[in-house]
Amino acid sequence: MLDTGESHSLTDFLLNHASHVARLKETKAPEVLTVNGRAEVIVQDAASYQSMLDRLDHVETVSAIREGMESAERGELKPADQVLDEMRAKFGLPR
Repeated sequence: MLDTGESHSLTDFLLNHASHVARLKETKAPEVLTVNGRAEVIVQDAASYQSMLDRLDHVETVSAIREGMESAERGELKPADQVLDEMRAKFGLPR
């Protein structure tokens, strides 16, 4: 959920961008920018954004691994030779 306690108008952000960027870097917390009083844009410092992307990538990787392990437990795996043959046929690769 968005913390609207740190919301500012887009106009204020544009007029005072240096102080907003300094606060973003210091606190690492995103800001909600509003247009006509409604939340429209989220701004965040680059390091915090990259950290969020890294955490998301980790979560997606762990989820995919779990999915694969569950599939294996259900006996849904194919032999590697079969998968390679299917890939060769699909993409016209030589043997």
